[in-house]
Amino acid sequence: MVEEIISIDGNEITTQASVTTDAHFLDGHFPGVPIVPGAMLQELATQTGGILIAARYNPMEEYDTHDPFANEYALGVLVRVMNARFRHFARPGDALTCRAQLQDRVGDLFSFSARVTTGSTQLVGVDFQLTNIPSAKLVGAESAL
Repeated sequence: MVEEIISIDGNEITTQASVTTDAHFLDGHFPGVPIVPGAMLQELATQTGGILIAARYNPMEEYDTHDPFANEYALGVLVRVMNARFRHFARPGDALTCRAQLQDRVGDLFSFSARVTTGSTQLVGVDFQLTNIPSAKLVGAESAL
């Protein structure tokens, strides 16, 4: 979903995405009144946090975002969502901004706090955790988490 990285400053990242009228996740959600599913707003926050991990805490020299088999680690895998609060709807035509802050890191577990807004309206506030796992687990070559 992330279309543009606006800034990465220390342990904070800001990204942007836009909601187009032909976005596949709008189909049937809700018929006649398209809104972005809350899970997609969480996905925007998750991707934003994952980009910060890749930029600042990548355990590999290089990372190919298009080929999971080329990477030793799958960066930024969502393992926990806490304190999610959905306040408003996102609709086609909205420009979304996500600001995520790394709150804590313990080994390969990264705790984030994020806000997704459109203009001055906060759509969602969420705390979540991401981790780095071996790519073999992601592609099914090893047992699941």
